[in-house]
Amino acid sequence: QVQLEESGGGSVQAGGSLKPSCIVSEYLIIRSCIGWFRQAPGKEREKVARIYTDGDSTDYGASVMGRFSISRERAKNTVYLQMSMLKPEDTGIYYCAAQRRTACSRLNGPGDFHFWGQGTQVTVSS
Repeated sequence: QVQLEESGGGSVQAGGSLKPSCIVSEYLIIRSCIGWFRQAPGKEREKVARIYTDGDSTDYGASVMGRFSISRERAKNTVYLQMSMLKPEDTGIYYCAAQRRTACSRLNGPGDFHFWGQGTQVTVSS
């Protein structure tokens, strides 16, 4: 059974683009905050982007602002992360997470999200 399932990671050269996707179980996507987080080896997990599904408001981590875009396709219960102008420092495992019935503005870090996918690897070479 799908709760959160990521796909679409991969390996690209710096300056390239990727668009991973996250399929979210329907009960998790209604009026929920859906976030993309990433974790590089030896580093803490950090916020990349979030979307609140009641109105589709979004917010981004400072390091990806202007390069990444989060969106969703309602009919497919899928959240996308369009990543452009990729840099080697964007390398890491990218996770999709959900917190039910909560606006993103009320959540702080990754610890506030109770539901997680298994992650998808993104590698950017220089």
